[in-house]
Amino acid sequence: MQSRKETAWKKSRKFGDVKGGRMRPKLADNIFARAHSLQRPSPGDELPVFITDNPSRDYFFPVGPAEIQKELAQLPQKDWSNITHIWFRRFKKAEYEANELPLAEFSYGSGVQLITIYPWPRSFEWHHGPKKPAAPRCRILERYGAELSDRGGEWISKWEESGLKDFYIEHLLFHEIGHHVDWYSRAWSKANRRSLEEAADQYAFSMTTKRSITYKAKREKPSDADLQ
Repeated sequence: MQSRKETAWKKSRKFGDVKGGRMRPKLADNIFARAHSLQRPSPGDELPVFITDNPSRDYFFPVGPAEIQKELAQLPQKDWSNITHIWFRRFKKAEYEANELPLAEFSYGSGVQLITIYPWPRSFEWHHGPKKPAAPRCRILERYGAELSDRGGEWISKWEESGLKDFYIEHLLFHEIGHHVDWYSRAWSKANRRSLEEAADQYAFSMTTKRSITYKAKREKPSDADLQ
């Protein structure tokens, strides 16, 4: 699905080698060609429009439309109100194995502004390859509670459901919304890719901090039973 704008950010299964969007937006890649069938919403349609594919037996979506809507409600409405579609998109296993797809991406064009979210292996494991992930990536794994280990010459991280949900919301969704927000404020070009990624990272960090403070306050708030 697509909306007035589409932001494309792709993270390969190497977990951080971005083909477009999150770390290195592909401004002229083929994401819109893949999603060209999406039509701009009609007047009166509730936005964003959610599209959910069947991810296949080996993969699943750690978050769904209801969880995304809940998170959007906590963000400034102006930051996401022009996003027309959020697409939980299936991919083929061959595409995953070939590192051809990201975990999420933002794309725009023809009246459509689209965030695409891709599924995760049901094994809850992510294969990083024969080399240990770089320090920044290891910090992300640690932040979300993933356990990294060397198994016979291949580095694999094992995730828990709660940490994976937070990862999808904070590290993926918020970052793509950050690209959407930034798209309105300046012209995108290959020349300023680094600054684009920094802006999206800053937005994600800000919203993640706000989310953490909100959740902490809810956990610390005494229940009615405690007050009796």
